[in-house]
Amino acid sequence: MLRSLVVTGLIAVGALAPVSARAQAPAWPTLTNEMRPWTRWWWQGSAVDSANLTANLTAYQRVGLGGVELTPIYGVRGAEKEFIPYLSPRWVGMLEHTLTEAKQLGLGVDVNNGTGWPFGGPNVGDAEAAKYVAFRTFTLRGGERLRDTVAMIQTPLVRAVSGHVDISQLRDPIATTPNLQALAIDQVRFPKPMPLVALVAYSKTGTTTDLTSRVSPSGLLDWTAPAGDWTLYAVFQGWHGKQVERAAPGGEGNALDHFAREPITHYLQRFDTAFAGRNVSGVRAFFNDSYEVDDAQGQGDWTPRLFDEFRARRGYDLRNYLPFLMAAVDSDSARRVLSDYRQTVSDLMLDGFTTTWGEWARSHGAVTRNQSHGSPANILDLYAASGIPETEGTDPTRIRFATSAAHVAGKKLASAEAATWLTEHFVTKLSDVRAALDNYFLNGVNHIVYHGTAYSPAREEWPGRLFYAAVEFNPQNPWWRDFAELNAYVARVESFLQSGEPDNDVLLYFPIFDRYATPPRATRQGEPPALLEHFDAIPPTDSSAFRLAADLMIPRGYAYDYVSDRQLADVKVDDAALVSQGGTRYRTVLVPATKYMPIETMEHLVRLARAGATVAFYRGLPADVAGLRELEGHRARLRAIVDELKFTATAGGAVKRAALGRGAVLVGDDLGSLLGAAGARHEPAFALGLQLVRRRERDGYTYLIVNTSGHPVDGWVPLATTAKSAAVYAAMHAQSGMGRVRDAGNGIEVYLQFPASASRIVRTYDHEVSDAPWPYTETAGTPATLRGGWLIDFISGGPKLPAQARNAPLGSWTDLPGDDVKKFSGTARYSISFPRPVVPEGATSWRLDLGTVRESARVVFNGTELGTFIGPWFRVEVPESLIRDTNTLEVEVTNLMANRIADLDRRGVQWKKFYNTNFPPRLATNRGPDGLFTAAQWTPLPSGLIGPVTLTPLRPKRF
Repeated sequence: MLRSLVVTGLIAVGALAPVSARAQAPAWPTLTNEMRPWTRWWWQGSAVDSANLTANLTAYQRVGLGGVELTPIYGVRGAEKEFIPYLSPRWVGMLEHTLTEAKQLGLGVDVNNGTGWPFGGPNVGDAEAAKYVAFRTFTLRGGERLRDTVAMIQTPLVRAVSGHVDISQLRDPIATTPNLQALAIDQVRFPKPMPLVALVAYSKTGTTTDLTSRVSPSGLLDWTAPAGDWTLYAVFQGWHGKQVERAAPGGEGNALDHFAREPITHYLQRFDTAFAGRNVSGVRAFFNDSYEVDDAQGQGDWTPRLFDEFRARRGYDLRNYLPFLMAAVDSDSARRVLSDYRQTVSDLMLDGFTTTWGEWARSHGAVTRNQSHGSPANILDLYAASGIPETEGTDPTRIRFATSAAHVAGKKLASAEAATWLTEHFVTKLSDVRAALDNYFLNGVNHIVYHGTAYSPAREEWPGRLFYAAVEFNPQNPWWRDFAELNAYVARVESFLQSGEPDNDVLLYFPIFDRYATPPRATRQGEPPALLEHFDAIPPTDSSAFRLAADLMIPRGYAYDYVSDRQLADVKVDDAALVSQGGTRYRTVLVPATKYMPIETMEHLVRLARAGATVAFYRGLPADVAGLRELEGHRARLRAIVDELKFTATAGGAVKRAALGRGAVLVGDDLGSLLGAAGARHEPAFALGLQLVRRRERDGYTYLIVNTSGHPVDGWVPLATTAKSAAVYAAMHAQSGMGRVRDAGNGIEVYLQFPASASRIVRTYDHEVSDAPWPYTETAGTPATLRGGWLIDFISGGPKLPAQARNAPLGSWTDLPGDDVKKFSGTARYSISFPRPVVPEGATSWRLDLGTVRESARVVFNGTELGTFIGPWFRVEVPESLIRDTNTLEVEVTNLMANRIADLDRRGVQWKKFYNTNFPPRLATNRGPDGLFTAAQWTPLPSGLIGPVTLTPLRPKRF
């Protein structure tokens, strides 16, 4: 009964439009499967069958997923007889069935070009496998001959997930070793002679002599040292030994050499053979799950043709400079040789691996979806060469490497491996996932791929097949039904973010040559320094102007994309705007202070300025040119450019300006003043604690605005654009209406109402639009608390349905009598009846607020479904027309998997049954004696409707 009124401190917000029809509301874009979220779909052991494939796909389609990425992975113990070898005729048959069923269901399909990660497998022999370089030095004086043998035996090494493995029990080639699923080998190096790549002698006077051809097959050197002191460098090529991690049956073997065209070409021939005569035309994209070769002992830092490629690309012979590369010295020349080596490796990974793989995918009517991060290369260039660049992680400045490349290259989609192991197993809420997805959207992602979903047949006991580094987006999860609401939200957001063009004003130059020239460091204690530099997130130790600019621009509301030297070379000027090769327009290029810049890049920046662009240097001009070749000539060209720039102070003195042709070059230490002088806009909404991403449409702009302020918004929100009108969309629950707009200096203000952590889409127009208005509301009275006992019926879940609870108070159902409620994961229906509340004058609706809910809720009021709510807010607007003399409220609340999993662990049920990585914990506190995750010590997590539940009268807002 409604026995008393309780005042709350809530600010009135429009949470959901009235249930009555809104025929004139602004329309939502038509959805495609690419706008819906996809999921990584693990086939564990490839132990799949046609009936369960269809059942799984149907379940995914029903909750609003748009597609799957098929990734075979390690197997399940006890299912060995069901394992299907990777790329076998039967395996390809399962792929064909998947493509057929997915097409009928309207789902898309991507396919991993391997099992686990990185690319590799049984057809990757010594010639195609990842290599490393090792060296020995010898010293001779004039007249001496080398008595030592010029040889090196590879030191044996085995690293395995399963623990100690005796290398004598392994076969070479490793793919011929039986029982590789159980062994779960991450790296193996067999003790065998390493090929000599080069032997070069260096005298103290600077003479260099290549002695490679004078070494016999047995390692004897036929050479007498001339007068003077000589150091001989013997360079050997080893087999790195990295194995495919988490490999599926038939996918085990060596990781690929990513620095040449021949290995990837040979590797892909296995797919051509398997696909010959089969129909796999429905594959949208072939996928690569990041580089990850060097998360092992040593680096895969060599390829057989490196010396030749280096000479062709850098213009000199690296063999003449081996001491600069391999000796532990730090000099300007050594840094330049190191930079040239790393640039060459980057070029090879782009030209040899990434481009070749893309050509193969296109020959099969598909594109590549590529995680370039972690590569020893300029990942902006690798991403740009991919059909769909894909990121992962949570750091905004990391995410933007993939999205920037997509924007600069004109790619339609920028995807994210999303929600990877967000929290400890089984405690991730749908609201946690939504917050992670919003972070991706704000940083340019417009295509979500969940991480992920394990195929699980109907016969499996709960919790079925699982993957250790996942949120478990699968039908065994209690919140699976409510997951559909999150997927609908994602689809609506992406329908806007896949429209139009990115509208970021600033191209932020990525000064990679400073990183290329950073001296090598040891990766692990006792290992030699690492030659390669891997590129992913900006390192936390980075204190460069680049890092500072990237970090500062986001909270100050400046929109930017990174740009590489290669990408910048293709940028042109159109009426003072910078236009990338992909057709994206920018207002300025921001160049942070850098020590080393290729002279070609500096000269192109000058050409852009002459053509009418504004080029802004943050904290100074480049100090020097990059590379060793023609060093003095390049330095002279840089000095000539600097001498030509005649700077004068601008108003305020914070920025210096040099006119150049039709444009200008700016220099300044104050980032805000510099960007302002360059014409870059900043979005003032960031000062309110909001974050946003902006896209350009032909007749206006689209904004996704996320309320990260920590409190509700009910007021005017400024936007850095002009407009005649603006439509407002709430992607959660699909509400829309024309917002109130007013001019505000150089932009507009739109009136918005939305809770903390919620989002709104604002679509501005250059013309008047007269659709139905947004239903702004305000409180018309004090909240009323629903008091009295509730009927609680447990309607789905397990391990068994607890007994009905009558006249129960609100609170966690785990506090009810008995043990069944404490180990239950599933859904309970809370029901209560109450009389018509007193309607204050002017009130037209009521805000129903459920208070605290653990963890998601579906609301039915007097038989009318009002929506599903995943938190952290649980409120909905109820029109007065739905209120009756006696009202019934039903709230179906769903909790997490945790309590049921904890019960299994306490009872010793063996649900952790996986080969390879068999469910390690994310947190050390949840590691059991066997090293695996355990929830046996967990107390039951609060579950259910906690409340308080209130009704607040609302009326149309008065402006």
